[in-house]
Amino acid sequence: MSGESDCTRTSPSAGSPSDSELLPDRPKYVCTLSPDLVTKAREELQEKPEWRLRDVQALRDMVCKDYPSLGTCLDDAFLLRFLRARKFDYDRALQLLVNYHTCRRTWPEVFSNLKPSAIKPVLESGFVTVLPHRDPQGRHVVCIRPDRWTPSNYPITENIRAIYLTLEKLIQSEETQVNGIVILADYKGVSLSKASHFGPFVAKKVIGILQDGFPIRIKAVNIINEPRIFKGIFAIIKPFLKEKIANRFFLHGCDLNSLHQNIPPVILPEEYGGTAGKLDISAWNELLLASEEDFLHDFSELVLPCDSSPHDLLVSGDAEEKQCDDALRGMKPQLYYCY
Repeated sequence: MSGESDCTRTSPSAGSPSDSELLPDRPKYVCTLSPDLVTKAREELQEKPEWRLRDVQALRDMVCKDYPSLGTCLDDAFLLRFLRARKFDYDRALQLLVNYHTCRRTWPEVFSNLKPSAIKPVLESGFVTVLPHRDPQGRHVVCIRPDRWTPSNYPITENIRAIYLTLEKLIQSEETQVNGIVILADYKGVSLSKASHFGPFVAKKVIGILQDGFPIRIKAVNIINEPRIFKGIFAIIKPFLKEKIANRFFLHGCDLNSLHQNIPPVILPEEYGGTAGKLDISAWNELLLASEEDFLHDFSELVLPCDSSPHDLLVSGDAEEKQCDDALRGMKPQLYYCY
């Protein structure tokens, strides 16, 4: 089904009353938020339960009017993710949705054949996992360990694919849509040769997705065991970060007490001074791999027409590529200095 035909058939303004019988059946939205989370969503996200479906329909109408060939899923639950991520600002939610699709169209190395079974080696390496317990604010903790990656085994884009699928799985939960997530990145053992794979072009793409192209709220990024070279890595990343996100980065070095100020030991594994036992990646791997069919269905809803190019692309033009090249030349000396 194309995005255009889907919009034509689902927009209330597009057909006569007799056409209503032709409307495709969409899953009826059922709120799974607890009363406390409903209150939190109202206070922090401007989400009013009595207006929720009206807001979803407003976003759906905007998609059909402004981007009839976007090829997006228009289900209530799917569109609600984007409204929550942008505090029910229709225009910003629409732009986020467009960026979401733009990211998928402009980086085929990451988004082609994107399914859990395709990134099984990355999952088995332990590069990315999700801790079994949420923090006191109800946020999942995504644990990333670059030292588990061997560049000769597969390119860095495979790691990005694994992170993306992890986020896709997490954002299916309404609780996560409201509470957001926390990232814990352990940079122990990251060498100059490994850091060189994460240049400005990749950095810009990844940050573009996390900041402007994915409907998730990143509430904190905790860096642990970062070597001196991380100063160079962060120098590459920082120009692309919005101030709000940059202020959510916390560099702890080897100070576990500092880490525990942000993430309590009770949910951390022993490797990080916690009391939750050894870090076990098997449970998350099994959960993600068991979601294969869900991803195949969900992503099949996201039609990517070759002849459609939404305006306001997240990454486009020779000027931006030149900016990345110039940044790379400027940052390399910093990397070597820090190393």
